[in-house]
Amino acid sequence: MAHAIVEKIREAGVVGAGGAGLPTHVKTDAKVDTVLVNGASCEPLLMSDPYLMDAEVDTMLRGLQAVVECTGASRGIVCLKGKHKKALESVRAACARTEHLEAFELKDFYPAGDEQVLVKEVLDRVVPERGLPLNVGCVVSNTETMVNIAHALEGRPVTHRYLTVAGEIACPMVVKVPVGTPVTDVLAYAGGPVIRDYVVVDGGPMMGKVLQAPEKASVTKTTSGLLVLPPDHNVVLRKIMDPKTVRRISFSICCQCSRCTDLCPRNLLGHRLHPHKLMQVFANQELESPVAREALLCSECGVCEKYACPMLISPREVNAQIKRVLMQNGVRWDNTGWNPIPSPYREERRIPTQRLIQRLDLVAYDTHPHYVGEYTPKEVRIPLKQHLGAPATCVVEVGARVQAGDLLGEIPEKAMAARVHASIDGVVTSIDNGVVTIRS
Repeated sequence: MAHAIVEKIREAGVVGAGGAGLPTHVKTDAKVDTVLVNGASCEPLLMSDPYLMDAEVDTMLRGLQAVVECTGASRGIVCLKGKHKKALESVRAACARTEHLEAFELKDFYPAGDEQVLVKEVLDRVVPERGLPLNVGCVVSNTETMVNIAHALEGRPVTHRYLTVAGEIACPMVVKVPVGTPVTDVLAYAGGPVIRDYVVVDGGPMMGKVLQAPEKASVTKTTSGLLVLPPDHNVVLRKIMDPKTVRRISFSICCQCSRCTDLCPRNLLGHRLHPHKLMQVFANQELESPVAREALLCSECGVCEKYACPMLISPREVNAQIKRVLMQNGVRWDNTGWNPIPSPYREERRIPTQRLIQRLDLVAYDTHPHYVGEYTPKEVRIPLKQHLGAPATCVVEVGARVQAGDLLGEIPEKAMAARVHASIDGVVTSIDNGVVTIRS
């Protein structure tokens, strides 16, 4: 039975909807004692997960029960913040009706949704450096991932995505759209930007990426939000800063105060990650030193950049640049069996979400949109790679007529990847640069 569930998840093209995009059939093909639903929704402004935990709670729990069954777990726990009162009530009531399922109320801090932080909060277990929750006997999946798993068991592949549209937009909302919907169409459906010059952040303000060409971008399985912000907003500026400028500023300004290390969530878990030391390594171009390897432990949560640094520089970007060089050179973290011991100051150094919102200058956009829309475009542009691993192999040709749910991309043999499906009925009008365009 477990194999059948994993196979249905694989066939449906389910991937981690929280942002990483790990093919879910890989994650669920394991044996653990606990399954956690990550409903922390810790990125400021993003509201689709709390909406789903209320509106689709029974569907979500069907997905959770399936993962509990296929992993052999003894319990499933839905984790969400107490501030989402309506969702918490729905989850508690639904879990009370279902054996082996329970709710866990999280405190409102960032990054409660980092899966390693979540495991510590809920189970008091510490994931090893460069490890996975699997290493301590659990699996963590996002709220929408669980909804998609429930649909997969009914033979319904992933064709739609819930996301938040917020910022300088006429009608902030949570909206459901087909995968591949052009970003500009989503913004237009939400009433359009209310400022002339703007940028679009794909994801949350902390870990999201600025879209260089939003007119060419489309919604993917991992798009959790679209934030419309002024080009000079502090959330945007350091995301678009030239890497050479980052290096120059880091070399000349970093005062080695160690605040980035003091507030680093992974360091507080006991991992040997010291961003302030990496700043020095980076400035002196000592990328072959043992300290440089610590960059491999960074989750790029952005705490150091957006909250900790008094000099307004970016240890996160420095860590990311070092990590890219190390990974290109095949350097791996040497796991010597170190047993991480969490900091005794961990709770005191948590970052309250509201304080973070103030620091990010997002108070005006923190409107908690309750309007939920559903939009279907006339054309979708569906990438064959929306996940970790290899791109899917295209199995359709230009001119083919397809229906929503038809297979567009298959998993390459012996590769880690995810299937990709048509999200609307229509005709394949082009296949270019790994993107399948369908016109209704």
